[in-house]
Amino acid sequence: MEKRRTLGLALALLAVSLAYANSFENGFHFDDFHTVVDNPAVRSLRNVPRFFTDATTFSVLPANRTYRPIVSTSLAIDYALGRGYTPLWFHLSTFGLFLGLVALLDAFYRLLLDKTRASPANAWPALFAAAWFGLHPAMAETVNYVIQRGDLFCMLGSVAALFLYARHPRLRRTGLYLVPFALALLSKPPAAVFPLLLLLYVFFFETPQEPAHRRIRAGLVAMLPALAVTALLLWLESAMTPKSFLPSILSPWDYRLTQPYVWLRYAAELFLPLHLNVDSDLPASSALGLHLVAGLLFLVALFFAIWATARRRTLYPIAFGLLWFVVTQLPTSLYPLSEVENDHRMFFSFAGLVLAVVWAAWLLYERSVALALRMKLRPALAAVAVAVLCGYGYGVHRRNAVWRTEESLWRDDVEKSPRNGRGLMIYGLTQMNKGDYAAALDSFTRALAFTPNYATLEINLGVVNGAMADLGDAPRTAEAERHFERAISLSPADDAPHAYYGRWLSRHGRTAEAIAQLRTAIALDPPRLMQHELLIESYARAGDLDAARQAAQETLAIAPDDAAAQQMLLHPPARNAAFWINLSLEQYKQALYAQSIQSAQRALELNPNSAEAYNNIGAAYGAMRQWDEAIRNEREALRLEPGLQIARDNLTWYTQEKTQAPGTAAKSAADLLNDSLALNQAGKYEQSIAAARGALRLSPEMAEAWNNIAASDEALHRWDAAIDAARRAVALKPGFQLAKNNLAWSLAQKQLAQEKLEGR
Repeated sequence: MEKRRTLGLALALLAVSLAYANSFENGFHFDDFHTVVDNPAVRSLRNVPRFFTDATTFSVLPANRTYRPIVSTSLAIDYALGRGYTPLWFHLSTFGLFLGLVALLDAFYRLLLDKTRASPANAWPALFAAAWFGLHPAMAETVNYVIQRGDLFCMLGSVAALFLYARHPRLRRTGLYLVPFALALLSKPPAAVFPLLLLLYVFFFETPQEPAHRRIRAGLVAMLPALAVTALLLWLESAMTPKSFLPSILSPWDYRLTQPYVWLRYAAELFLPLHLNVDSDLPASSALGLHLVAGLLFLVALFFAIWATARRRTLYPIAFGLLWFVVTQLPTSLYPLSEVENDHRMFFSFAGLVLAVVWAAWLLYERSVALALRMKLRPALAAVAVAVLCGYGYGVHRRNAVWRTEESLWRDDVEKSPRNGRGLMIYGLTQMNKGDYAAALDSFTRALAFTPNYATLEINLGVVNGAMADLGDAPRTAEAERHFERAISLSPADDAPHAYYGRWLSRHGRTAEAIAQLRTAIALDPPRLMQHELLIESYARAGDLDAARQAAQETLAIAPDDAAAQQMLLHPPARNAAFWINLSLEQYKQALYAQSIQSAQRALELNPNSAEAYNNIGAAYGAMRQWDEAIRNEREALRLEPGLQIARDNLTWYTQEKTQAPGTAAKSAADLLNDSLALNQAGKYEQSIAAARGALRLSPEMAEAWNNIAASDEALHRWDAAIDAARRAVALKPGFQLAKNNLAWSLAQKQLAQEKLEGR
């Protein structure tokens, strides 16, 4: 019998392994990003002691920082084993413990059934219950979700503690059974129900022949050590959890009134798991409607079933399993969270519900079928059991496929929860990451109907409008900025709006504004690396390498392995004359003429014979129509390098402008625009740009001037500058077809240049 039982367990574990075979390459999802992927704390095992003393290491989001040191430690171990964010290692560790839990449940169920009614046949309902739990698709919602391994640790520790207590009475005085419980509670707070589960175990299974009042008293005494550990660790968790932690914005009253209906939905999922999805759109509601009535009726039926089954010893496993369901649901039902329901909350509770259903079915089968007939029906019953488990196992396989990528996961979510604004937004984000901006914008717009004041949605609307503007839809530039600014107004204390706005500003040449936004983001959330890396990039782009190095050092203090910071410190841009000349040119393109002159002068300090530096100074003065200084510097450039054609052309142009006939009226914007066009046609592109900028100083709304700049930059193969100028032209004059053509050409040429550089 024991050999067959062992073989049966081995086959069950093999079946579970086969069902999850397609899950090990699944990616990170949802809360995994702020707790795992973007969290620098889990990237070093040196941080393990900090996990137990600093709850801010759990997440980079202040509102999600809570005290779960065992979970964070396990993530750091997986990161070390995989030498990075290799999903396989994270899934392997989770699945290995899940298999251990299934085997433990088999032993635990067998122990409970034997205490109820000793029989070798108990091995089979116990095995079926454990296999059903292991092959249930709802469990895949936890096993596939890396950060929700906290639910696995919570349940595994609690079941292990109960099993040790029940299986080894002589060890109770040592308190050994409290060790796995303490680890469970350090993984997730719902483990705090363990003392109640222990009380129920003692009441139903320790001395079932005793009167009820004595069993209650024995249970209360038994739970005292566990209760003390619970009080101590909950106090520790409360003390460690930062005040920024925000579990919910829902009405506590509405949240709690919705829970009976949620329990009903969970119980239904045990039998028909057809509506599993990562983020439900079920709202919290206190209105007297069908959902509330159905939930209350379910509660009445549930407690009646508990009362009825608690009156007979043979039915104790049913009562215990149903009470297990109730007790393990209480933490997330009484303590309001961000969502009224979540599939991973079924994980702990289903262990009891499965036991209750399987034992009820087993007793019904025994009562309905004579012993002689049961012997004959064994093969058929086994076949039915295998078929049922295979069906559920197939469901696991399908859910694993859904969890494969962010796109597949959130497509499933929006199909099942079409009124979920967050789900629509994240699905739109997957489309934006593919470059399908129209589809992304459509999802974001639909999400607005359900979450009109959602700062994260406004950020993504800013990002997608900015991307569409970069592809030629220039009017969307203003729309992008409007969304970034609204995100900040909706959530001024959140770092993300400032960080993404700063990134957008930096990539559009507004470096000083970008730096201000990024520093604000860092002040609001120092551990998040995104804003640190963007700040390093922005300082380097502005030419302030001292500030860039300082930002890199601050970043490495948070994440010693950060590649961007290491690159800045180990291989910083050389601050030689060429660096300052290039910076001067970039500043000139942005019409920052005074800064352009200063950078060129820094180049001359390093290389007094740099003709290019003198030419840049002359060009900047020329753009400001300070002809004497422009001519002087261009002459100096030609003295040093007589063959520098751009300096010769500039000198000719500036001399002509200065020697304009006395009494002749100063040139108008239209005159300068015509000069710019003529210079472009003559191949004097820098002078053409200077003339066009002169026109813009007189008439800032002149789209044609920006188009001339774009055309000259194209001729010089300065694709980024050409793209920027053409976009400005289209933004000022949306119907300007010539500017649109220039923009399309520059974008295509830039892409072609990148492909050549990459060797494609």
